[in-house]
Amino acid sequence: MFQNTRPLAERMRPSSLDDLTGQDHLVGPEGVLRRAIKNGQIPSMILWGPPGVGKTTIANIIANEVKLPFNTLSAVSAGVKEVREVISKVRPGQKTILFIDEIHRFNKSQQDALLGAVEKGTITLIGATTENPSFEVNAALLSRCQVYTLKHLEKSDLVGLLEKSLKEDEKLKDFDVDIKETTALLNLSGGDARKLLNLFELVVDSQGDKAVIEDELVMDIAQQKTVIYDKSGEMHYDVISAFIKSIRGSDPNAAVYYLARMIEGGEDVKFIARRLVILASEDIGNANPTALVIATNTFQAVTMIGYPEAEIILSQCVTYLATSPKSNASYMAIKKAKSLVRETGDLQIPMAIRNAPTKLMKDLDYGKGYKYAHDYPGNFVNIEFMPEEIKGKKLYDPGRNPREEDMRKKLQAMWKEKYGY
Repeated sequence: MFQNTRPLAERMRPSSLDDLTGQDHLVGPEGVLRRAIKNGQIPSMILWGPPGVGKTTIANIIANEVKLPFNTLSAVSAGVKEVREVISKVRPGQKTILFIDEIHRFNKSQQDALLGAVEKGTITLIGATTENPSFEVNAALLSRCQVYTLKHLEKSDLVGLLEKSLKEDEKLKDFDVDIKETTALLNLSGGDARKLLNLFELVVDSQGDKAVIEDELVMDIAQQKTVIYDKSGEMHYDVISAFIKSIRGSDPNAAVYYLARMIEGGEDVKFIARRLVILASEDIGNANPTALVIATNTFQAVTMIGYPEAEIILSQCVTYLATSPKSNASYMAIKKAKSLVRETGDLQIPMAIRNAPTKLMKDLDYGKGYKYAHDYPGNFVNIEFMPEEIKGKKLYDPGRNPREEDMRKKLQAMWKEKYGY
């Protein structure tokens, strides 16, 4: 009789790179981490990716492959004291790997405690995070680490894990399991392989030696009949797409509905708020500049507060953005400008508007002929700012809304001959 009480996900945890599901860009035959392990040159790194895609597993495999002492801390419970204790135990000339799970939960002082040891090479830091390191890891520590992004596991990867567990797990080998449906398992686990395998084991255990896996049964056993929201797969992208398009289409009712879908599904509050900040600029822009202010304040507020109260702030922001006038003129302007730069290359900047910090530059006519706008009526002077080859090129075309129509009139009064507004 099988006596191992560890969860299925732990029993199936890969012990080598060849057994790891997904992440071929990192651990495949040409993967950067596989090459680093083979060469014995392991940099300090941040593993960034969604839950259950292999961050902890990769850290363990690296430690086993390079035969270095392996210490692990959780940022949820550890602090500066625990970090310093690990560092102090490293003998001179010795290296050790320190794995910190959820490193984004470390505050600045806790992250700073790692800097010296990482820089000197005393420890090789492997941090795991589900949050964007650019936002959650301070710049000093981030500059000393390589960031490796782990991808969401595909549906085929997850189904493959289920089938593999039936073939290889000593406990499940004794069961007669018929997997008829996988949608509920995949949706409820949200692409998290750990949750998937443990839920799978729970469903199998509930039926005895002969088990049939069907969606309705999985839902009953998991007792999550309310909302299925797949945070890593197609549903995730469909809902956020519908959410953004509803706001862009000025439908606050649909927008709040999709917001509720994401909240009930446990979507990351920062993910929602970041998308609102982007939308406020991309789809509203100068039609109502206050939208960006409100969206940015919303991001700051919900980051500090979290669920459940954050839903009130999100709802206020969503309804405001949905009912705001819309314009993508600024968005289109930068797209046109980038295309023009790629097409024309590094054109010569007009001499009159070049910087002239030295006498030599002034002698070479840098800045010659520049007219200071504030010395002229209306704080405006008609001079050429564009390179000669593209002078008169219009990139920003104000939107057809009251605020930008006012901008259009002002531009037309100033630049009518040049840009034809």
